[in-house]
Amino acid sequence: MPEEVSTSPDRRDELRADCGRCFGLCCVALPFSRSADFAIDKGAGEPCPNLRGDSRCGIHTRLRDEGFTGCTVYDCFGAGQHVSQVTFGGVDWRSGPKERARLMFDVFPVVRHLHEMLRYLNEALTLPAARPVHADVRRLIAGTERLTRGTPRELAALDVGAHRRETGELLLRVSELVRAGAGGRGKDRRGADLMGARLKGADLRGASLRGALLIAADLSGADLRGADLLGADLRDTDLTDADLTGALFLTQPQLDAARGGAGTCLPQTVTRPGHWTARG
Repeated sequence: MPEEVSTSPDRRDELRADCGRCFGLCCVALPFSRSADFAIDKGAGEPCPNLRGDSRCGIHTRLRDEGFTGCTVYDCFGAGQHVSQVTFGGVDWRSGPKERARLMFDVFPVVRHLHEMLRYLNEALTLPAARPVHADVRRLIAGTERLTRGTPRELAALDVGAHRRETGELLLRVSELVRAGAGGRGKDRRGADLMGARLKGADLRGASLRGALLIAADLSGADLRGADLLGADLRDTDLTDADLTGALFLTQPQLDAARGGAGTCLPQTVTRPGHWTARG
Protein backbone atom coordinates (compact mmCIF):
# COMPACT_ATOMS: atom_id res chain seq x y z
CA MET A 1 0.00 0.00 0.00
CA PRO A 2 1.26 3.55 -0.69
CA GLU A 3 2.49 5.44 2.34
CA GLU A 4 -0.14 7.69 3.89
CA VAL A 5 0.48 11.43 3.89
CA SER A 6 0.36 13.11 7.30
CA THR A 7 -3.11 14.42 8.12
CA SER A 8 -1.76 17.32 10.19
CA PRO A 9 -2.99 20.65 8.79
CA ASP A 10 -0.64 22.50 6.50
CA ARG A 11 -0.35 26.01 7.96
CA ARG A 12 1.91 27.51 5.31
CA ASP A 13 -0.85 29.80 4.04
CA GLU A 14 -1.00 31.38 7.50
CA LEU A 15 2.75 32.01 7.51
CA ARG A 16 2.66 34.76 4.91
CA ALA A 17 2.75 38.53 5.26
CA ASP A 18 -0.57 40.29 5.78
CA CYS A 19 0.51 43.91 5.45
CA GLY A 20 -2.99 45.17 6.22
CA ARG A 21 -2.63 43.92 9.81
CA CYS A 22 0.95 45.13 10.31
CA PHE A 23 2.33 48.53 11.31
CA GLY A 24 4.92 48.54 8.52
CA LEU A 25 7.52 46.92 10.74
CA CYS A 26 9.80 45.73 7.93
CA CYS A 27 9.81 49.32 6.61
CA VAL A 28 11.09 50.63 9.94
CA ALA A 29 12.87 47.96 11.94
CA LEU A 30 15.21 46.67 9.23
CA PRO A 31 18.22 48.54 7.81
CA PHE A 32 19.23 48.57 4.16
CA SER A 33 22.04 50.09 2.12
CA ARG A 34 22.05 51.79 -1.26
CA SER A 35 22.66 49.02 -3.79
CA ALA A 36 21.09 47.21 -6.71
CA ASP A 37 18.32 46.22 -4.29
CA PHE A 38 17.68 49.57 -2.60
CA ALA A 39 17.81 53.13 -3.91
CA ILE A 40 18.79 54.70 -0.56
CA ASP A 41 20.47 54.04 2.77
CA LYS A 42 18.24 53.50 5.80
CA GLY A 43 19.19 52.67 9.38
CA ALA A 44 17.51 50.17 11.70
CA GLY A 45 14.56 51.78 13.48
CA GLU A 46 14.36 54.57 10.91
CA PRO A 47 11.10 54.72 8.91
CA CYS A 48 11.49 54.39 5.16
CA PRO A 49 10.53 57.72 3.52
CA ASN A 50 8.05 55.80 1.36
CA LEU A 51 6.10 54.58 4.40
CA ARG A 52 2.80 56.42 4.77
CA GLY A 53 1.00 57.26 7.98
CA ASP A 54 -1.44 54.38 7.42
CA SER A 55 1.50 51.91 7.42
CA ARG A 56 1.22 51.34 3.66
CA CYS A 57 3.96 51.82 1.08
CA GLY A 58 3.52 54.94 -1.03
CA ILE A 59 5.25 53.38 -4.06
CA HIS A 60 4.13 49.77 -3.66
CA THR A 61 3.12 49.38 -7.31
CA ARG A 62 6.37 50.98 -8.51
CA LEU A 63 8.95 49.45 -6.20
CA ARG A 64 11.04 47.83 -8.94
CA ASP A 65 10.94 50.93 -11.12
CA GLU A 66 11.95 53.13 -8.17
CA GLY A 67 14.97 50.96 -7.29
CA PHE A 68 13.51 49.00 -4.36
CA THR A 69 13.66 45.48 -5.76
CA GLY A 70 14.77 44.24 -2.33
CA CYS A 71 11.35 45.08 -0.94
CA THR A 72 9.59 43.00 -3.61
CA VAL A 73 11.48 39.83 -2.66
CA TYR A 74 11.02 40.08 1.11
CA ASP A 75 8.48 38.13 3.15
CA CYS A 76 8.23 38.24 6.93
CA PHE A 77 6.37 34.89 6.96
CA GLY A 78 3.56 36.52 8.93
CA ALA A 79 5.80 37.90 11.67
CA GLY A 80 4.70 41.49 11.03
CA GLN A 81 1.05 40.95 11.81
CA HIS A 82 1.89 38.62 14.71
CA VAL A 83 4.14 41.17 16.42
CA SER A 84 1.72 44.01 15.68
CA GLN A 85 -1.52 42.32 16.70
CA VAL A 86 -0.51 39.58 19.15
CA THR A 87 2.79 40.39 20.83
CA PHE A 88 1.98 44.09 21.21
CA GLY A 89 -1.80 43.79 21.24
CA GLY A 90 -2.51 46.10 18.32
CA VAL A 91 -0.57 49.08 19.70
CA ASP A 92 1.28 50.96 16.94
CA TRP A 93 5.00 51.73 17.36
CA ARG A 94 4.11 55.37 16.74
CA SER A 95 2.17 55.46 20.02
CA GLY A 96 3.70 55.49 23.47
CA PRO A 97 7.33 55.69 24.62
CA LYS A 98 10.28 55.24 22.29
CA GLU A 99 11.48 52.35 24.45
CA ARG A 100 8.44 50.31 23.44
CA ALA A 101 9.01 51.08 19.78
CA ARG A 102 12.63 49.96 20.05
CA LEU A 103 11.50 46.75 21.77
CA MET A 104 9.02 46.10 18.97
CA PHE A 105 11.77 46.57 16.39
CA ASP A 106 14.03 44.16 18.32
CA VAL A 107 11.29 41.54 18.58
CA PHE A 108 10.23 41.63 14.93
CA PRO A 109 13.32 39.90 13.41
CA VAL A 110 13.22 37.26 16.17
CA VAL A 111 9.62 36.35 15.37
CA ARG A 112 10.43 36.46 11.68
CA HIS A 113 13.08 33.77 12.24
CA LEU A 114 10.61 31.66 14.23
CA HIS A 115 7.90 31.97 11.58
CA GLU A 116 10.36 31.05 8.83
CA MET A 117 11.22 27.89 10.76
CA LEU A 118 7.53 27.10 11.19
CA ARG A 119 7.05 27.46 7.44
CA TYR A 120 9.72 24.83 6.71
CA LEU A 121 8.55 22.51 9.50
CA ASN A 122 4.97 22.62 8.24
CA GLU A 123 6.21 21.67 4.77
CA ALA A 124 8.08 18.72 6.29
CA LEU A 125 4.78 17.34 7.60
CA THR A 126 3.41 17.17 4.04
CA LEU A 127 6.24 14.94 2.83
CA PRO A 128 5.39 11.22 3.02
CA ALA A 129 9.04 10.17 2.80
CA ALA A 130 9.76 12.13 5.99
CA ARG A 131 7.18 10.20 7.99
CA PRO A 132 9.84 8.56 10.24
CA VAL A 133 10.58 11.99 11.75
CA HIS A 134 7.08 13.51 11.66
CA ALA A 135 6.66 13.06 15.41
CA ASP A 136 9.86 15.03 16.01
CA VAL A 137 8.67 17.69 13.56
CA ARG A 138 5.35 18.05 15.40
CA ARG A 139 7.13 18.43 18.73
CA LEU A 140 9.38 21.13 17.33
CA ILE A 141 6.43 22.94 15.75
CA ALA A 142 4.66 22.98 19.13
CA GLY A 143 7.78 24.28 20.86
CA THR A 144 8.35 26.96 18.23
CA GLU A 145 4.75 28.14 18.42
CA ARG A 146 5.09 28.42 22.22
CA LEU A 147 8.11 30.67 21.72
CA THR A 148 6.17 32.96 19.36
CA ARG A 149 3.62 33.51 22.14
CA GLY A 150 6.26 34.85 24.53
CA THR A 151 6.22 38.34 25.99
CA PRO A 152 8.15 41.09 24.21
CA ARG A 153 10.95 40.85 26.78
CA GLU A 154 11.12 37.06 26.48
CA LEU A 155 11.28 37.23 22.70
CA ALA A 156 13.94 39.94 22.68
CA ALA A 157 16.13 37.79 24.97
CA LEU A 158 15.58 34.54 23.03
CA ASP A 159 18.62 32.67 21.70
CA VAL A 160 17.08 32.26 18.27
CA GLY A 161 20.36 30.95 16.86
CA ALA A 162 20.24 27.87 19.06
CA HIS A 163 16.68 27.17 18.00
CA ARG A 164 17.62 27.59 14.33
CA ARG A 165 20.42 25.05 14.74
CA GLU A 166 18.03 22.51 16.28
CA THR A 167 15.51 23.11 13.51
CA GLY A 168 18.19 22.93 10.82
CA GLU A 169 19.40 19.54 12.06
CA LEU A 170 15.88 18.12 11.93
CA LEU A 171 15.19 19.60 8.49
CA LEU A 172 18.44 18.05 7.26
CA ARG A 173 17.11 14.63 8.32
CA VAL A 174 13.89 15.40 6.46
CA SER A 175 15.86 16.39 3.37
CA GLU A 176 17.98 13.23 3.41
CA LEU A 177 14.90 11.01 3.70
CA VAL A 178 13.11 12.73 0.83
CA ARG A 179 16.07 13.12 -1.50
CA ALA A 180 17.02 9.46 -1.09
CA GLY A 181 14.08 8.60 -3.30
CA ALA A 182 14.46 11.43 -5.80
CA GLY A 183 15.97 9.15 -8.44
CA GLY A 184 18.86 11.46 -9.32
CA ARG A 185 22.48 11.87 -8.42
CA GLY A 186 21.75 13.53 -5.09
CA LYS A 187 24.82 15.76 -5.18
CA ASP A 188 25.68 17.56 -1.95
CA ARG A 189 26.37 21.21 -2.81
CA ARG A 190 25.39 22.72 0.54
CA GLY A 191 26.74 26.24 0.90
CA ALA A 192 28.55 26.03 -2.44
CA ASP A 193 29.63 29.22 -4.21
CA LEU A 194 27.91 28.85 -7.57
CA MET A 195 27.60 32.52 -8.44
CA GLY A 196 27.32 32.85 -12.20
CA ALA A 197 27.72 29.10 -12.65
CA ARG A 198 26.83 27.65 -16.05
CA LEU A 199 24.44 24.85 -15.14
CA LYS A 200 22.14 24.96 -18.14
CA GLY A 201 20.32 21.64 -18.48
CA ALA A 202 22.13 20.17 -15.45
CA ASP A 203 20.78 17.04 -13.77
CA LEU A 204 20.33 18.21 -10.17
CA ARG A 205 17.58 15.83 -9.14
CA GLY A 206 17.71 15.24 -5.41
CA ALA A 207 20.71 17.55 -4.99
CA SER A 208 21.27 19.47 -1.77
CA LEU A 209 21.66 23.13 -2.65
CA ARG A 210 20.72 24.48 0.75
CA GLY A 211 22.49 27.73 1.47
CA ALA A 212 24.17 27.68 -1.96
CA LEU A 213 25.02 30.98 -3.65
CA LEU A 214 23.35 30.77 -7.04
CA ILE A 215 23.31 34.48 -7.80
CA ALA A 216 23.07 35.04 -11.58
CA ALA A 217 23.65 31.33 -12.20
CA ASP A 218 22.31 29.80 -15.42
CA LEU A 219 19.94 27.01 -14.41
CA SER A 220 17.82 27.25 -17.54
CA GLY A 221 16.43 23.86 -18.45
CA ALA A 222 17.96 22.29 -15.34
CA ASP A 223 16.27 19.33 -13.64
CA LEU A 224 15.80 20.35 -10.00
CA ARG A 225 13.10 17.86 -9.12
CA GLY A 226 13.34 16.97 -5.43
CA ALA A 227 16.32 19.28 -4.87
CA ASP A 228 16.74 20.90 -1.44
CA LEU A 229 16.74 24.69 -1.91
CA LEU A 230 16.48 25.77 1.72
CA GLY A 231 18.14 29.16 2.03
CA ALA A 232 19.63 29.06 -1.49
CA ASP A 233 20.31 32.53 -2.86
CA LEU A 234 18.44 32.69 -6.17
CA ARG A 235 18.87 36.39 -6.91
CA ASP A 236 18.88 36.85 -10.70
CA THR A 237 19.17 33.07 -11.18
CA ASP A 238 17.91 32.01 -14.61
CA LEU A 239 15.23 29.35 -14.08
CA THR A 240 13.82 29.51 -17.60
CA ASP A 241 12.37 26.09 -18.54
CA ALA A 242 13.82 24.57 -15.35
CA ASP A 243 11.85 21.83 -13.57
CA LEU A 244 11.45 22.54 -9.84
CA THR A 245 8.65 20.05 -9.29
CA GLY A 246 8.86 18.73 -5.75
CA ALA A 247 11.74 21.05 -4.83
CA LEU A 248 12.16 21.15 -1.06
CA PHE A 249 11.78 24.29 1.06
CA LEU A 250 11.43 26.63 -1.92
CA THR A 251 9.82 29.92 -0.86
CA GLN A 252 8.03 32.64 -2.77
CA PRO A 253 10.72 35.27 -2.00
CA GLN A 254 13.35 33.02 -3.58
CA LEU A 255 11.31 32.75 -6.77
CA ASP A 256 10.53 36.47 -6.78
CA ALA A 257 14.27 37.17 -6.76
CA ALA A 258 14.94 34.83 -9.70
CA ARG A 259 14.19 34.95 -13.43
CA GLY A 260 11.99 32.47 -15.24
CA GLY A 261 9.20 32.06 -17.71
CA ALA A 262 6.08 30.19 -18.70
CA GLY A 263 8.08 27.00 -19.22
CA THR A 264 9.41 26.88 -15.65
CA CYS A 265 7.76 24.00 -13.76
CA LEU A 266 6.95 24.97 -10.17
CA PRO A 267 5.59 23.26 -7.05
CA GLN A 268 1.92 23.97 -6.35
CA THR A 269 2.82 25.77 -3.12
CA VAL A 270 4.33 28.80 -4.90
CA THR A 271 3.09 31.28 -7.49
CA ARG A 272 4.72 32.19 -10.78
CA PRO A 273 6.07 35.76 -10.28
CA GLY A 274 4.32 38.38 -12.37
CA HIS A 275 7.56 40.02 -13.51
CA TRP A 276 8.84 36.80 -15.09
CA THR A 277 6.90 37.43 -18.28
CA ALA A 278 8.68 40.73 -18.77
CA ARG A 279 12.15 39.62 -17.71
CA GLY A 280 12.34 35.97 -18.55
